[in-house]
Amino acid sequence: MGTSTIAGVVRATCSAIWWRLKASVLPPPTRQQWLDIAQGFLERAQFPNCIGALDGKHVRVKKPPNSGSQYYNYKQFFSVVLLALADTNYPFIIVDIGSYGRTADARIFRASRMGRWLQSNQLDVPEPANLPGSSGPPAPYVVVGDKGFALSPHLMRPFPRRGLDAKRRHFNYRLSRARRYVECAFGIFSNKWRVFLSAIQLAPQNVNVVIQACVVLHNYIRTYDTTPEEEADVYIPPSQTETLPLGRSGSVGLRVKELFSDYFSSPEGSFPLPH
Repeated sequence: MGTSTIAGVVRATCSAIWWRLKASVLPPPTRQQWLDIAQGFLERAQFPNCIGALDGKHVRVKKPPNSGSQYYNYKQFFSVVLLALADTNYPFIIVDIGSYGRTADARIFRASRMGRWLQSNQLDVPEPANLPGSSGPPAPYVVVGDKGFALSPHLMRPFPRRGLDAKRRHFNYRLSRARRYVECAFGIFSNKWRVFLSAIQLAPQNVNVVIQACVVLHNYIRTYDTTPEEEADVYIPPSQTETLPLGRSGSVGLRVKELFSDYFSSPEGSFPLPH
């Protein structure tokens, strides 16, 4: 078979897999499903009111012809981005696929449907609730991300490393315990679908279709494969990063962040740091 014929078969097959499985293994979560996800983060990562871990994976591609530098990322290779929200069982909850590699994660998230839906309360996220054992003000349900994302009332990121006191160090550690689940999900994803371990020799639009197919296959396996998953208790060091200019959303986000930080240092919410 010729190269163009094979390319057409791959594209058509991946597209069929995406459209056949998307509704069953990547549906918009219901309010009860958000609550179940939050319970998983509470039990496994000791981070209450968390409804997902967010990160972007750069999928390496060959340099597209006449593409300029938009696919060239800070890691010094050409890529398209898979932005994903994952839960503690490692499936992807919501994904955004195909942004240029040079685009920052914060900008991709802000422009994505996921980001717009979260900021405009269109994801049926539960109303703020008291943190376990706390009599303080209710805390909103949040997603957790790394330093590459902008702080908001619904997205928590680490405190900058410089000037950390004990309370903020506790917050960073607890956030890192929750955030590692999306990193583990990407690791499982790449090792199962090994095409992602090297540069994909396809045009970006065809790479997007391959990613879509692998995302729904990943979720299908996470849903129906009953093989126990070994979980390592990994400590991810707190971020060593910059300050972020805070607008109105950032100011409210900082108050939410301090609410969680106070809770993690309280008798009700404390959890031992690693030695």
